[in-house]
Amino acid sequence: MSMVTTSPTGRPLRADAARNRLLILDAAREVFAEQGLDVTLADVAEHAGLGVGTVYRRFASKDELVDAVFERFFQDMADAAERALAAADPWDALTEFFEFAGAHMAVNKGLVDVMAGADQGCAQLTGQRPRVESAIGELFARAQSAGELRADAEPSDFFALIYMVGTMAEFAQPVNPDAWRRYLALILDGLRDPRFARPDLPAAALTPDEVDRARQHLQGRRRHIRRGD
Repeated sequence: MSMVTTSPTGRPLRADAARNRLLILDAAREVFAEQGLDVTLADVAEHAGLGVGTVYRRFASKDELVDAVFERFFQDMADAAERALAAADPWDALTEFFEFAGAHMAVNKGLVDVMAGADQGCAQLTGQRPRVESAIGELFARAQSAGELRADAEPSDFFALIYMVGTMAEFAQPVNPDAWRRYLALILDGLRDPRFARPDLPAAALTPDEVDRARQHLQGRRRHIRRGD
């Protein structure tokens, strides 16, 4: 990753300031991915090994830091949607994009929060959304024109459905990290025009024991967050 040498205002940063900004961004990516956006700048500072004052000098608010961390992903997401449009088969294009988003959300709790609308107040992410939404609209329209996507599916469904995949991935992660693929396949099966054959599901269902263990892990994590440990 290249060293950031400018501040959000575009002014050059000193070498130590640029180094600290990079440390903060790397720490924030890890903390957001592991814990979601329900963390403080103090949590990020501790993970980076810096004082919280140093973080506030580089980022005036958590919204500004969320912007900096996730702006690149939204650009990559729009790129992925536009690349998918080049696929010869419209259904393959749509599923390719769903799988791209699902794979990223499965390992990033912060991204699940962003998809749920926790990016409110983040100007850069808000600016990226129209490009992403436009490409998703084209993917849906193309698949519907080909008769492969059910006619009543709406592009806005994408965000609700991929959020569901992300929350399922978070729930199952401790016991079955690939379980989200099964539920994404079920979602895609529901989106496809019923005239098409249903493919085999790509992952096993959670066993009752796995469901119990996943619940225990989730309850423990919530207690941990409430205590602020």
